[in-house]
Amino acid sequence: MGRSREYDEEAVLAGAMHAFRRQGYAGVSVRDLEQATGLKAGSIYNSYRDKAGLFTAAFRHYNQAVLGRRIAEHAPEDAGLRGVRDLFTSLLHEPDGQSFGCLITNSAIEFGGGPAELPDGVGEGLRLLAGLFAGRLESARQTGQLRGGVDPAVAALGLLALYQGVLVLVRAAWYGQQVQALIDDAFDRLEEPRHDH
Repeated sequence: MGRSREYDEEAVLAGAMHAFRRQGYAGVSVRDLEQATGLKAGSIYNSYRDKAGLFTAAFRHYNQAVLGRRIAEHAPEDAGLRGVRDLFTSLLHEPDGQSFGCLITNSAIEFGGGPAELPDGVGEGLRLLAGLFAGRLESARQTGQLRGGVDPAVAALGLLALYQGVLVLVRAAWYGQQVQALIDDAFDRLEEPRHDH
């Protein structure tokens, strides 16, 4: 049995995750990872085999901790489509006004070339989001909150594309009221108009 790790693994993975988000996989050196994680190269290799192993672990952390927490905070199941809309809007309000970008989006662009070349974390993250959107849209259809004639499966793919597109605009610092208006328009087209009396 191996020795237990004598460091805060969550802090290490968060540091590595931010380095990969800022600089991309190819742009991060082992020295960068030492600075980002506080670990020496030997500890990185002992714990994660190599840079690719740390990247895989950091990506898993991103999908579970960052994306999972964002979903739980903004789009819990009982929040319906309103929660999904809030999830989109949250992308425009990053802490401290900084954006390292989405590791899923950044990695999909960096690696490209089809599913065989993509890190596992990209597919995992996209499936998580696609499943979230499809589930919330289907629930909205069943409760009469989804506009008639909207196909939940097609609309879920449209939301996934919009989500990734918003993240690209945020990363490029090219967003603002127009992007919020785009988000609102997309959801206004999905939601059955409410007739308040």
